[in-house]
Amino acid sequence: MALNLRQRQTDCIIRMLNLNQAVGSTAGTANEEVYKILIYDRFCQDILSPLIHVKDLRKHGITLYFLLDKDRNPVHDVPAVYFLQPTPSNVQRVISDASRALYDSFHLNFSSSIPRPLLEDLATGTINSDSIQRISKVHDQYLEFVTLEDNLFSLANKNCYVQLNDPSAGDKEIEEIIEKIVGGLFCVLATLAVVPIIRCPRGGPAEMVASLLDQRLRDHLLAKNNLFTEGGNFTSSFQRPILCIFDRNFELSVAIQHDFRYKPLVHDVLGLRLNRLNVKGEKGGMKSYELDNSDPFWTSNGSLEFPEVAVEIETQLSKYKKDVEEVNRRTGGDEAEFEGTDLIGNTKHLMNAVNSLPELTERKQVIDKHTNIATALLGEIKDRSLDSFAKKESDMMIRGGIDRSELLGVLKGKGTKMDKLRFAIMYLISTESIPSSEIEVVETALRDSEVDTSAFQYVKKIKALNISLASANSASRSNIVDWAEKLYGQSISAVTAGMKNLLSNDHQLALTRTVDALMEGKPNPEIDSYLVFDPRAPKSNSGPSGSHMKGPFKEAIVFMVGGGNYVEYGSLQELVHRQQPPKHVIYGTTEILPGGEFVEQLALLGQKMGLGNSHNNTGPGR
Repeated sequence: MALNLRQRQTDCIIRMLNLNQAVGSTAGTANEEVYKILIYDRFCQDILSPLIHVKDLRKHGITLYFLLDKDRNPVHDVPAVYFLQPTPSNVQRVISDASRALYDSFHLNFSSSIPRPLLEDLATGTINSDSIQRISKVHDQYLEFVTLEDNLFSLANKNCYVQLNDPSAGDKEIEEIIEKIVGGLFCVLATLAVVPIIRCPRGGPAEMVASLLDQRLRDHLLAKNNLFTEGGNFTSSFQRPILCIFDRNFELSVAIQHDFRYKPLVHDVLGLRLNRLNVKGEKGGMKSYELDNSDPFWTSNGSLEFPEVAVEIETQLSKYKKDVEEVNRRTGGDEAEFEGTDLIGNTKHLMNAVNSLPELTERKQVIDKHTNIATALLGEIKDRSLDSFAKKESDMMIRGGIDRSELLGVLKGKGTKMDKLRFAIMYLISTESIPSSEIEVVETALRDSEVDTSAFQYVKKIKALNISLASANSASRSNIVDWAEKLYGQSISAVTAGMKNLLSNDHQLALTRTVDALMEGKPNPEIDSYLVFDPRAPKSNSGPSGSHMKGPFKEAIVFMVGGGNYVEYGSLQELVHRQQPPKHVIYGTTEILPGGEFVEQLALLGQKMGLGNSHNNTGPGR
């Protein structure tokens, strides 16, 4: 069985809901007669939301569920299952609940390992309030990540890119963020029960995360009963997976560009969050939809361009109408069909028709849902000329530039302020050398549209730094690096990434190309300088020459520090489907960001450095 993160995390949550007892495989429930209450904090609510529905909670004996910070009344003779992050405020709230005897017994589940000082606070607090007997169990669940699809997860660490690239951030703050990312990745690996071989580029946050994760895994593997005992490893082969860690600066353009495929469009334009979406219905009211692996249309067509999706909706609607006509014809009671011996045949037809009704109803609901979503998208595409943005950005990346009149036409045409700002940044990234007079023209056009140029100025500064570094000879290079580190703090990783990926000019993303090479495991100039960490090997052996680097790898986990998106996820899934025999890639990131939100983080960095006209509001508004 391949690594299925969604299934693994769901299994762990179901076990937790059943008071951490094994769940019977036949009925799928344990202790059905035990009614329980579920208490969670907001972060854990986001973990549960894409995986467990209300009907599933009922199935596992959860009759009531509440947020931790809501006022709650006592419910006697009922056990409570708590699912919380291990924070001081959460622990104090648990102590308060126990001292007030809100529930009969408390089954505490922490989303990651609870630090010893907090555990001691919990013990002291419950002893002092004479309520320690109410605490039945305390479990570390290692579930501190949000799984959105079988092969897609997020650590839900907000504004990570800003925090890591903030010029005013001190070492301590950077270490805390890296520690948090490593904690989340450790939870993912513990849930999958795999110890991967780790690869990453040199320098920057990717190396910091890889190095600390390697150390954390090494320390954990020293324990006799660790989370990675071989028995828990159900990978599709005996071979371990490879974990490839990258930093957002590795390929900045993907986080900013407009994309015209269905999943990225729905995420970017309509605000898909935790697999849920709100769009205007036909009669003006808001309709809420779930888009996950239970929706066959979403799963099959998410990677198609929008026009192809519209055609597919039409095709499915025609097929549905044809099937309904067929059912009506069979059950229409035509007299000729009911003569003599044909009665048995007709009864059979009638039974088949009745049995097909639930399936037809479900199909119609899916078609209606995607018709509504496509209609909402079409409205936005027309209002904002999103098709034009996507096409011209793609052309710029391939051709390495754009005609001046075309550029100004876009900046003065339709689209929100954010659309125009994203387009201007894509022009900056895709064009290798731009005369300063051209940049001034772009900045003037942005200001005329009342766009805050902080993000544009920030990327301009980073690009200038890249060019200085690339052209400097070795003697002066170290001075530039020193200067860059002083000025940009962690942004030095953007410099070491070089211009190669910033100016990626082929159709395949640099990330996908690199992951493909890393999974191949053959010598390749693009990845020969990448670091190797093997937490299972003695420290001295962990290097590129190790025998464990002999590929190809069948399974990979790709992690993007600083924000990921559905474009990269889709590109990696296309890569594995193209290959024979098929490979398996899980994609994860610190947070999944639409282009506009990522550009807002760039703007924040620009403002922190005193760049741009920050008094204007960029906002995704018009």
